Amino acid sequence: METEDPDMIHLRAAIAAAASARARGNHPFGAVLVGPQGQQLFAAENTVVTEHDVTGHAESNLVRMAAQQMNAEDLAACTLYTSTEPCPMCAGAIYWAGIGRVVYACSEEQLLALTAHNPDADSLMLSCRDVFAHGRRTVAVRGPLLEDEARVVHEGFW
Repeated sequence: METEDPDMIHLRAAIAAAASARARGNHPFGAVLVGPQGQQLFAAENTVVTEHDVTGHAESNLVRMAAQQMNAEDLAACTLYTSTEPCPMCAGAIYWAGIGRVVYACSEEQLLALTAHNPDADSLMLSCRDVFAHGRRTVAVRGPLLEDEARVVHEGFW
């Protein structure tokens, strides 16, 4: 019997966090941080609407939480899983926190296609890979994965 790819399990947890964010009245984005042994350490949701904070993206919220409680060496061994490709702001936060790996579900291109008709859904078309490529250390990236599953939480929102 084949075991499921751990990346898919953790991405589904990030997508579930995105659904929770939406249910609370926020934008549908979620993220989880997983340690080197595969244990989920933190989860965060988007809080832009409820906290009245444009920087309250799921990944930024997660990075703030984790960086307050973990040292740089431990963060470097972690993977951040996110329901949607990190925006440039979040990619910068991930980089500055020293997180070593990112896995995402919905791509920035897919998000743009889902939000294109909404003038309030602004976007910077800059991939997280491009942001990370300008740093001095490597951040491994895997994605997009599970885009069909990740898209569901956005349907009817934008």
